[in-house]
Amino acid sequence: MSKIYLALVDTPGIFAFFIRRYLKQNYIHVVLSLDENLEEAYSVGRRNPAIPVFAGMEREDKYQILRAFPTASYKICALECSPAQKEALRQRLKEDWENRFHFHYAVLGLLFLVAKRPFYQKNHFTCSSYLAKVLSECGIAVSSKHFSLVTPKDFRIYMADKKTVFEGPLSALAGGDAKRVEVAYDAG
Repeated sequence: MSKIYLALVDTPGIFAFFIRRYLKQNYIHVVLSLDENLEEAYSVGRRNPAIPVFAGMEREDKYQILRAFPTASYKICALECSPAQKEALRQRLKEDWENRFHFHYAVLGLLFLVAKRPFYQKNHFTCSSYLAKVLSECGIAVSSKHFSLVTPKDFRIYMADKKTVFEGPLSALAGGDAKRVEVAYDAG
């Protein structure tokens, strides 16, 4: 078996505040990584961590995020998958990264999400809808919902029985002194 890693992220900010209130949880962003230290990690999010207006397909840079959000917290879980699934994800992420400027944040989709109505505008995603779609296409189901209705909360629920490899401040993860935890379930 191979492993991929999902990171739930909590960052400060006005936009994050509203998402937190809607989801009723702290973790409001989700990232897919091919390694546990988030060296090769992708999401649909801010192109510049300090400016929420410009968003799309991004390769996450934990050091840039740490500079913008020194109090950011992460929860990283390992998910088992087949080597073929991991390779399919690697190829898909590579292809999407090469076409990253064709991907945008689904601002209009947020209204449909609140109304609980599926909506898809070509190449427009939220962080969670993008990952739900990509994972599903590689045979890893996160939710039975339409991908456009998946939120970071669904990933938290999906990850509840997964192995947590890190939970804590991004500064600990980025500093290299992150203590790995062997937790099968986190109620928080």
